[in-house]
Amino acid sequence: MIYLETQRLILRDYQESDFDEYYRLKSDVKTMYYLQDIQLHTKEEAQEDFHKVLEDMTRTDRKFYFMHIELKDSHEQVGSAGYTVENDTPVGKIVGAGYFTYPKFWGKGYMTEAFRRVIAYAFCENNVYRISTGCLAENIGSERVMQKCGLIREAEHID
Repeated sequence: MIYLETQRLILRDYQESDFDEYYRLKSDVKTMYYLQDIQLHTKEEAQEDFHKVLEDMTRTDRKFYFMHIELKDSHEQVGSAGYTVENDTPVGKIVGAGYFTYPKFWGKGYMTEAFRRVIAYAFCENNVYRISTGCLAENIGSERVMQKCGLIREAEHID
C-alpha cells in the first residue's frame, strides 16, 4: 500500500472505506470541469470504477497509481493525484499523470505539494522513466502546477 506524506498532506492508496469520498470527488461538477471524460454521474458507475481501482492495486502489473489526498491535520479530502502506466519498457515505466481537487482548495499550493510528491515517488520508488501530462490552455492553474513541479511544455495542440 502506498502511503506518502508532505508538509501538509497525506497521499495514500484508496481503501474500501473511501468509496463515498471517491464518488463525491469524481462526481463534483466543478472539480471535474476539465476532466469530464472521467467524471462519474451515478453511484453505480462510481462503484464499478472504484472496484476497478481497488482490484488494480492488488495486481503485480499495477496500472493505476492515483491516490487519495487529505489534509494531515483534519483528514479532510482535498482531491486525487497520480498516474497511469501507459507502457512498461526495459528502461522504465512511461506514465500519464494528472490531478484534480475541490475548488475550495484551488490557489493554496496543495496540488503543487501533492504532485511534487507523486513525481518523486514515481521516479525514485516506482521505476518511472517518463511522465507526461497536459491540460486545456484555459486551465491556467493546472499549467502553473506543472511548471512549479518542473515539467516543461513540449507541445500545444489546437484541438
